[in-house]
Amino acid sequence: MAEPTLTRLHRTRLMQVWRSAGWPCKDGIEIDLLAAQLLSMQSSPDGRETLKLTEAGIRVLADARTRGLRAASAHDRLAQRFAELLKASGRVVWRELPLRARIDAEPPPSEAQPSAGETPLWDDGPLEGFPAANVWRMARPDLFSVRNTTVEAYLQPMVHEVKFTRADLLSDLRHEAKRQAYQWLCSECYYVFPAAVAQADEIPEPFGIWVLHGEPEVGHFEMLRPARHVACALPFAVWLALAKSTPMRNEDEAAQALLGAELNDLP
Repeated sequence: MAEPTLTRLHRTRLMQVWRSAGWPCKDGIEIDLLAAQLLSMQSSPDGRETLKLTEAGIRVLADARTRGLRAASAHDRLAQRFAELLKASGRVVWRELPLRARIDAEPPPSEAQPSAGETPLWDDGPLEGFPAANVWRMARPDLFSVRNTTVEAYLQPMVHEVKFTRADLLSDLRHEAKRQAYQWLCSECYYVFPAAVAQADEIPEPFGIWVLHGEPEVGHFEMLRPARHVACALPFAVWLALAKSTPMRNEDEAAQALLGAELNDLP
């Protein structure tokens, strides 16, 4: 009999068993894992059955973790590091959440027609994507976050766009429609990039700047400039998108929640 092909569902179930007490569901997924000898069934003296990962099951998870780490790009590692910083500051964070944004106006003439001899970073070549007034478009910010509060006026929604290379930053800043969409969705909008990618005066003034000194895994972040704060009440469409999406969550937070810890007790 051929061994079953492992899918993402199988690996997810293995991780769930690894993190839990191993109570069986007795469904088809567990039949496959038991047949592949990735799980073993154990019985206590009082007749209770539990599941435990075998050495082969642990190797499957370890291999999947190694592949995931290798597949993660430098951009993703930088975004993950900064998301952890936001969560530690008491914010609820979503990654690459698609949100519908309205573009209200054409770009200011000062941006569309720079002065003679000036070539700002966001105007390096012909500008693209200028929208007409009141056009809706989909935006997918790298990080969208709100404060962990029960008072709507204190939410302070933020967008953080992560750019690991100068070319990526250039491409983003050349699209006025994209920048307007970010600003429509939040009170403050920031760019996050390694310190060597650009200088602060190369970024449009309304946007805040965070830079990374060092490598994504071990470097430290520094705010070069705060973003211009604009009052922003989240539209209903954004509320609905947040309600249908799952924010990023720390693994230790999930474990503590299962133990009945209060949210304020979490680190």
